[in-house]
Amino acid sequence: MSILKHHKKIETHATLLLVLSFLVVTIGGIVQIVPLFYLENTIEEVDGMRPYSPLELAGRRIYIREGCYVCHSQMIRPMRDEVERYGHYSLAAESMYDHPFQWGSKRTGPDLARVGGRYSDDWHVAHMIDPRAVVPESIMPSYAFLMNRVIDGRYIQDLMRAYRMVGVPYTDEMMENARADFLAQGDADADHSGLLERYPGAQARNFDGQPELTEMDAIIAYMQMLGTLVDFSTFVPDPSR
Repeated sequence: MSILKHHKKIETHATLLLVLSFLVVTIGGIVQIVPLFYLENTIEEVDGMRPYSPLELAGRRIYIREGCYVCHSQMIRPMRDEVERYGHYSLAAESMYDHPFQWGSKRTGPDLARVGGRYSDDWHVAHMIDPRAVVPESIMPSYAFLMNRVIDGRYIQDLMRAYRMVGVPYTDEMMENARADFLAQGDADADHSGLLERYPGAQARNFDGQPELTEMDAIIAYMQMLGTLVDFSTFVPDPSR
């Protein structure tokens, strides 16, 4: 009963209640926040993850510019129906170089976290030009204009420099070869050895079938790598995390 009496005093004293509430929130916040300052990284490192290649990075910027993220999330939640439909649930490490990340639960269209390699380049081109030609029920607008927008990568080094400033580990070698790698990835006849050494697993070819390098090449290069960098047949989660 004595405890209840003291509790009543706190509830009926506005200033005391405010002070004690502030102390509780402060202590709780400190307990949650302070440990983070002593961790080098809160993201589990996963084999295979690397920064985006210059052409993939350009494609990602086009993807964001055109608002693709509004209808397509890139986050597979650990629920049976999602894993069966889309593949292994998403890992934080898969978005460690994303600024901004594409996680979310809003889906007008399917999740694209594992879309890489599921469809051919020709399918993606047809889908971008006339979505209903390959998916009759689609309400996606046409992006045929991407076929006509020629790109040359003149500003790609500046974009990579901005990403390096926020923590993406682009090396000096990557920066020096940025434009050359940009052009080589979309050219089936180019020497890809340097590109593949700097960006393991990068896919290099003429993505849209046209002689010119276009925004369509860039966005397809980006989508074709989504979900392909991590080998989930060998992935074992770290139980300490």
